[in-house]
Amino acid sequence: MSDQIGMAAGGLLHLHPGDNVVVAIRPIAGGEEIEVGDTRLVAPRDLGLGHKLALTAIAEGEDVTKYGAPIGRASRDIAPGEHVHLHNLASRYTVIEDIEGTNA
Repeated sequence: MSDQIGMAAGGLLHLHPGDNVVVAIRPIAGGEEIEVGDTRLVAPRDLGLGHKLALTAIAEGEDVTKYGAPIGRASRDIAPGEHVHLHNLASRYTVIEDIEGTNA
């Protein structure tokens, strides 16, 4: 997938090589299939600009990474292609962490 880092692939943007989510840069229709590198994702429902989809499986408790840094932890298992939002993501914005995971 490294050839897709920082590039749009069918309306999804993979911002950093360490990210396990991609970001919609256009509205995505439910059921739409989008290839990101070697990965084929199917949108579970209509998604608006800026929403996240899991690029890989994310286990409950695992960090969700965007911009190369953790933005939260999975509050349950998240399947590839699943919408990542408040229903399955526990935010880490209350404690600011840098990319190395230490408090800023």
